[in-house]
Amino acid sequence: MIRLPLATIVSATMASLLAVATSASAQTAPAAAPDAGGLHAADQTFIADGTKAVATQRDAARIATSRSTDRDVKAFAERVSTDNAKISDALRAASPRGVDVPKNDPDTAVLASINNLRGAEFDKAYIEQVALAGEQKALSAFQAEIASGRDPQLKDAAKKALPTIQEHYAMAQELAKRKHLSAAQ
Repeated sequence: MIRLPLATIVSATMASLLAVATSASAQTAPAAAPDAGGLHAADQTFIADGTKAVATQRDAARIATSRSTDRDVKAFAERVSTDNAKISDALRAASPRGVDVPKNDPDTAVLASINNLRGAEFDKAYIEQVALAGEQKALSAFQAEIASGRDPQLKDAAKKALPTIQEHYAMAQELAKRKHLSAAQ
């Protein structure tokens, strides 16, 4: 029989127990658990996707007010820019303390796709890529927060902003229809 010092046996036992405990806790962690900051995954997704959609709409609208030659497109863009600035502020105010909400994190690929266009070419791209597709992304993000979010302030902010986003989408569909573009996004 091999005799080992007591300290060696205790050390080996502790190491084994630590390995088992670490393995067990890693296997039982829920998939949708809050992060270290305590914010649920659905709320984290909303902050990322919702603020990106709102910022993209706002920044693209600012581009539209200078690049478009169509008064209807400019009027739509001015409305979206004003409303989305308010929505962005409301999202920051509703976010839990210590959670970083991006102030300006637009989808740069979308902005780049319209940035060098002018006139009718700009209007078509803006209506299809930003007004229709972008508002649909915003709608999806806000509806998902209302359905799955856990933070009461974020859910409330999403509920309050949703009618404005729905109105923007309806306005975008009407604008596309008037300009003889596909509104079936």
